[in-house]
Amino acid sequence: MDWTSLASQALLWLSPLCLVIAGAGCLYGLAAALFVTRYGSRRAPALPAGIAPPAVTVLKPLCGMEPNLYENLETVIRQDYAGAVQIVFGVQNTADPAIGVVHALRAAYPDARIDLVVDGRQHGSNRKVSNLINMAEAIAHPVIVLADSDMVVEPDYLARLVAELAQPGVTGVTCLYHGVPAFRGPIGQLAALAIDVQFLPNVVMGVSLGLAKPCFGSTVAFTRASLDAMGGFRRFRNDLADDYAVGAALRDLGGRVVIPSFTIGHTCVDTEVSGLWRHELRWNRTIRTVDPAGYAGSVVTHAFPIALIGALLPGAGTAALGMAALALACRALLCRQVERAFGLPSHATWLLPIRDILSFLNFSCAFLSGAVTWKGHDYHVVADGTLIPDADLGRDAEAPTA
Repeated sequence: MDWTSLASQALLWLSPLCLVIAGAGCLYGLAAALFVTRYGSRRAPALPAGIAPPAVTVLKPLCGMEPNLYENLETVIRQDYAGAVQIVFGVQNTADPAIGVVHALRAAYPDARIDLVVDGRQHGSNRKVSNLINMAEAIAHPVIVLADSDMVVEPDYLARLVAELAQPGVTGVTCLYHGVPAFRGPIGQLAALAIDVQFLPNVVMGVSLGLAKPCFGSTVAFTRASLDAMGGFRRFRNDLADDYAVGAALRDLGGRVVIPSFTIGHTCVDTEVSGLWRHELRWNRTIRTVDPAGYAGSVVTHAFPIALIGALLPGAGTAALGMAALALACRALLCRQVERAFGLPSHATWLLPIRDILSFLNFSCAFLSGAVTWKGHDYHVVADGTLIPDADLGRDAEAPTA
């Protein structure tokens, strides 16, 4: 058997295969642009007549001094909401600099109910969920809004969430989000592009077609009764994708987790390619763990780099370069539709090819390992989505066998 000949034949077939995948990606991009336009134009529901705005507890787990932390947290305090609002911040270290930010917010907004929980108890491998377990003891109101610390929201944020949650058959509400660079420069713009032009339309497409049932740490709103029925936050103490697991548990209660037609801001804090790479690799490995088949199928969303690969292979011809140009044009069209549908600022179009190539490399690397870095701690992710700290893996490897 002539292995060299077989390899040559395989390469000749690989280029047309890349063009087919890239062509499917172009069609996907056009369809995503259509679905994004429809999704962004949906009307928001109102709170049912005769129902007074319920009191809300907002949970904000904190860890360290993030860029724009004060400004981000301030947006959830400055809400135009008719009901009572309690905001609970939580840290696990008495020396955490985020505590100073909470004290500054208390001084600036003395009429707001702002509670701070400082509790170092660790209940599982997921440190954020351990923080939430400690914070849960301070919950005072029947509606709970759990949101990451790096989110930027509008003054009608709580009113819109509560209206969605009050609709029949709804047990949870989660939010799409867009990127907000914390610093000027191309790295922050690349981070925002990954969210706005890749993540956001992919979610809209999956939800619109009934192929995805996501839940995001950007926001999860539910009732205290639902939290008790799920068994509290302790149920999720070892999950990497804790937000996804919370959404699945809310659906298991017999209701829907809805995604409104507005987005909130996610602060993109990376200033170096290495930090951006690690964040996106953790996100990709989380998605691969939660939905391996869907993650593998999302290869079609990387039309431009796949077309470039096809163009570099033997026998590609000029068609491959034409496909690459078409893929880039479809990506630019999708970018503009996302901006229009959700009222986002314009992106730098010249960054799109760089963004697509970087995303494809990160997408591919996510298949190679289950290692992730989160808040400065190293973990491995096993098949069921459980987080195992690397230190525990080392102890297991050194433990004597019976």
